[in-house]
Amino acid sequence: MDSPKNNISALTEKEGVPQPETLSLVSLKKVILKRKNQPSAQELIENILNHDKVALSRAITLVESTNPEHLEKANAIIQGCLPHSNQSIRIGITGVPGVGKSTFIEAFGKHLTSLGRKVAVLAVDPSSSISNGSILGDKTRMEELVKDENAFIRPSASGETLGGVARKTRETIILCEACGFDTIIIETVGVGQSETAVHSMVDFFLLLKISGAGDELQGIKRGIMEMADAIVINKADGDNIAKAKLAKTEFNRALHLFPAKKSGWIPTAATCSSYTKEGIDDVWKTISDYFELVKANHYFEEKRQNQNQFWMLETINEQLKSNFYNHPDVINQLSENKKAVQNNEISPFAAAMNLLKNYFR
Repeated sequence: MDSPKNNISALTEKEGVPQPETLSLVSLKKVILKRKNQPSAQELIENILNHDKVALSRAITLVESTNPEHLEKANAIIQGCLPHSNQSIRIGITGVPGVGKSTFIEAFGKHLTSLGRKVAVLAVDPSSSISNGSILGDKTRMEELVKDENAFIRPSASGETLGGVARKTRETIILCEACGFDTIIIETVGVGQSETAVHSMVDFFLLLKISGAGDELQGIKRGIMEMADAIVINKADGDNIAKAKLAKTEFNRALHLFPAKKSGWIPTAATCSSYTKEGIDDVWKTISDYFELVKANHYFEEKRQNQNQFWMLETINEQLKSNFYNHPDVINQLSENKKAVQNNEISPFAAAMNLLKNYFR
């Protein structure tokens, strides 16, 4: 007769210590708890008006979200902040990659905070068209400005928006103004069609250039030159000073060939060095002179009013487009129409009209 010891299998598992909850369960509980503790729209509005940067960041996250629940809350926050906005100057800064936009903005921003101004930088980072990923590295490139109590830097992924202007940048400006920031700087990804969108949401449009590279290499279009209220040749230091001064002369000549601006302002070209800070104060003086002029001749208010109308229409267009592509009937028929167009069974225009007719029906 076998002993009890011989009946025990080698595969028998001993009773161990109770296992803790898995990491995923712990994380899930934290997420649920965090959602329960989310501040209300009214609480965020009150904190933003008290110049709370954390509340501002939370509100901007809601504005950028595509969640319908977040959209409703974001709209309530924007509506609550709207009466406290419109008290800043808005500056758009553009230039090709490598021109030194982030370095310039940090030097420029530090100069403004030293004068007692509160600066918000809305920097739009490029998103990959393949992975939709974004580096969002402006906070690391602006090491000094990010630590400044009178500055706020918000990098946002551009996603699929035109040329890099984040879809909700316009609403973010309102929130930053309500939070007490009197100078809003919008940095674009680079030179392209996005500059039209930036121009329609700022008061002053600054084009950064570098010497030693032709317009063909930099991809500068005539339209962007016409939109610029000032051109600044950056990196005017070391051996590059003479080239920068020559470029300044050439651009000043070119600017005189463009039609006069409705604002009555005559754009100029200047040089600066973000590294040595030489010329940074002159850039601010140019911008200050511009605002003195446009506020005196009332162009400032007129431009703001036109911009508000423009963005109302843009929002309608965007919402109609979103509703169209999310409509169940359109979703079902779109794939069939795409195949029919590819197979030359129907023209692209006829297919589009069929989809639109079904949508409006």
